[in-house]
Amino acid sequence: MKQTQFLEVVDRDVAEERWRAVVGRASLASETIPLAESLGRVLAEDIRATVDVPGFDRSNMDGFAVRASDTFGGSEEEPVRLVLNDEILATGIHPKIEVKAGTATTIATGGMLPRGADSVAPIEITDVDPADSGAIFVRAGRVPGAAVSFAGTDMGSGETVAFSGTLLTSRETGLLAAIGREHLRVVRRPRVAVLSTGDEIVQPGEEMRPGLVFDSNGQILCDAVRELGGEPIFMGAFRDDVAALRKALKEALVDSDVVLLSGGTSKGEGDLNSIVVGELEPGILVHGVALKPGKPICLAAQGEKPVVILPGFPTSAIFTFHEFVAPLLRDMAGLPDETRETRSARLAIKTQSERGRLEYLLVGLVGGTGESEDVGDDGSLSAYPMGKGSGSVTSFSRADGFVRIDRNTELVEAGTKVEVTLIGREVPVADLVVIGSHCAGLDLIASELSRHGLRVKLLAVGSHGGLAAAARGECDLAPVHLLDLETNRYNEPFLTPGLKLIPGYRRMQGLVTRLEETREISTVVEDESLRMVNRNRGAGTRVLIDRLLGERRPAGYPYEPRSHYAVAAAISQGRADWGITIETVAAEAGLRFQPIQDEHYDFAVPESRWNRPALRLLREWLDDGNSKLRRVLEAAGFSKD
Repeated sequence: MKQTQFLEVVDRDVAEERWRAVVGRASLASETIPLAESLGRVLAEDIRATVDVPGFDRSNMDGFAVRASDTFGGSEEEPVRLVLNDEILATGIHPKIEVKAGTATTIATGGMLPRGADSVAPIEITDVDPADSGAIFVRAGRVPGAAVSFAGTDMGSGETVAFSGTLLTSRETGLLAAIGREHLRVVRRPRVAVLSTGDEIVQPGEEMRPGLVFDSNGQILCDAVRELGGEPIFMGAFRDDVAALRKALKEALVDSDVVLLSGGTSKGEGDLNSIVVGELEPGILVHGVALKPGKPICLAAQGEKPVVILPGFPTSAIFTFHEFVAPLLRDMAGLPDETRETRSARLAIKTQSERGRLEYLLVGLVGGTGESEDVGDDGSLSAYPMGKGSGSVTSFSRADGFVRIDRNTELVEAGTKVEVTLIGREVPVADLVVIGSHCAGLDLIASELSRHGLRVKLLAVGSHGGLAAAARGECDLAPVHLLDLETNRYNEPFLTPGLKLIPGYRRMQGLVTRLEETREISTVVEDESLRMVNRNRGAGTRVLIDRLLGERRPAGYPYEPRSHYAVAAAISQGRADWGITIETVAAEAGLRFQPIQDEHYDFAVPESRWNRPALRLLREWLDDGNSKLRRVLEAAGFSKD
């Protein structure tokens, strides 16, 4: 066995250069396919027209084929009289009668222009001679070529109409159909074998047990390959067994151009992918890149065939795929390098980074000028870190872009101007931007708005973070549930000038434990043998927790998940013994719930955004006690009063 540890952690550009020196950059060989299957493929040949298009002189209008010289001087007062030939030229009819001086032939749009004619008089400028149905009057003069497409004016026989390297869209396929091309030579699509690995992996639809995770990487990577024009071959998921992995890798190498394994890139005892990949020749070229997320990526090869072990965590896997694998697949498929769009923004929240590693920080973008549509690149955007780590499945899917933090930077202060590389082609424009405290009821509101055709962007940063965002004009709605201890009033005392409040709903916060814990709140909280689960700083629930604890800091206090669901999960799985969450989430999780505080969950709104359409609709729904939204909230345990 060649390798069981990191060879060395290298710079990102050094890693790519070392790997590409072996696997190359050339596109794959060509293959011949029918035109009907060519959409989205890349041409591997120059294509020349073998016919003229149009192939004949063609009328562009319904009317009469005429000699232009016969119509000169025609007017409304003195129209020109022409005798009709005994022929009607519908499409597909080959003319038999020549248009001679003083005559005309009836012709349809697309009809073949007869000999002698050099223009078309449209019906709109002609009248049938009332005394002779076999003649017409032309009320305006025509010039040669009027309403006519001459043969070969679109494309001439021998003309190159599409060049090698062209990505075929519907425009190109239509053009190729117009010259009668039936088969094309295109660059062969890269075939990419995808293997998921790890004892903890189960496929969607299989039984889930504690300690296991559903295989999202297999789906993510296969679809990412498809998006790049490749053909994924999902080999399945494999347990941590050297013999099984060795056999699967051997099979994958036979019928693919690239092999991707996900998981097993670190130095842990159960990570065996690097062992079997290390047996290849030349084998592992890079194992460890100064990159976050994605440090443990392994770049390897069998001969010149690329083999990559991507990290097991979803965000790390997809980031490193797009950083190293996607450019290679584009080269193989004959596609040009991808040009990513960027936007200037200011970082909304102070962010720490790890010195020595280039970090890609996923962010959500919101406008900061009072209108969420105002998303120019002049720095008026604010970038909110998604903050869920490399193990998050949702971070990449919900992020608008990412910020590169230099390897020598440890801290980026709030307000720092940053360049955001967009993940899509543009910043999605939301009808309603929501920044603040998260709640299961908020999800119900967002769902109803989405059903109404509105796009909602949610960023959970806690009540205090939401109020700050609303004060800066970065959001339409800031959900809050903050209790002022001096007045014993919720939310309104925390409003700053320029903010208004939309009353939301009531929800019950309480202490949650597993069902076997039957003691009262005070006894549970004071039991030093029990472990708690906290909430993130800035959350309204954190204020309630600190008020309950006073100066005490029980075991588990530093554990600060960002959602009510995460609190319930920690207790259900035995990682904590008690925590504070809302009654709705506790009931869903099957936990014992003891009420502590009946909260007001309301919405702070910048006055400048008060009359935006989405907010007017939401206010209407919340004001109406019998609206569908109110009924949905009530059914979930979120009451109006």
